[in-house]
Amino acid sequence: MALVHPAYGQLRQVTENAAVLLAENPSVMSLEGTNTWILRAPDSDECIVIDPGPLDEAHLTRVAQVPVAMTLISHRHFDHTEGGERFAELTGSPVHAVTPEHRHGGGTELSDGDVLEAAGLRVRVLATPGHTADSLSFVLEDDRSVLTADTTLGRGTTVLDDTDGDLGDYLGSLRSYIALGQGYTVLPGHGAELPDLETIARGYLAHREERLDQVRGALRTLGREASARQVVEHVYADVDESLWDAAEKSVNVQLAYLRS
Repeated sequence: MALVHPAYGQLRQVTENAAVLLAENPSVMSLEGTNTWILRAPDSDECIVIDPGPLDEAHLTRVAQVPVAMTLISHRHFDHTEGGERFAELTGSPVHAVTPEHRHGGGTELSDGDVLEAAGLRVRVLATPGHTADSLSFVLEDDRSVLTADTTLGRGTTVLDDTDGDLGDYLGSLRSYIALGQGYTVLPGHGAELPDLETIARGYLAHREERLDQVRGALRTLGREASARQVVEHVYADVDESLWDAAEKSVNVQLAYLRS
């Protein structure tokens, strides 16, 4: 019987060239946990790893069972990067990332448009900022899939980090997904895979526009100088309060967008 999400500690094949190991770090922000993706052509003896995940020795050791040609970091959040340095030690392979602090083992900078060839595959780097400033996605043309990290999730919607997230950038990133066209499988950083990224991105875009309208309405009611928390309590009144702190991050980003 084929494994289904969530499957902790077990390699689950999702497409011909992509398999996933789910880290056991569930939380409100990470859903069931962080997905570490392992990419390789069926006849390859090595793999490309996307996001080693948290500093969990058992998880990292499982991921390292196949020789690793390189590791790619999608964005700076610790649940995707914390294990990076240790993973480079375990595998002897470079960890490539946007930011220097997340590069290890001789890893280099990743930039939009880079094409990486290893493990019998070609992986194209697509800059998708918004969730964080350094957020990347990885396009795997070989089986028409996109590793979206936290830009789109397997369920729910993405929280925009109010440290360096940007709503204008995020809307642009969703439009970049739409521009790829139909038929790309979504391989997210959290949650299960989804069919057709274009459809998912259009749904996310509509949701963001709806939320923006709700925030505008809240400001008309509460006053233009209302705090993010006041807006959350107004707009997210029907949402479980355990999610309000996360919602406040996104609202901070939305307010910055509307007030800029």
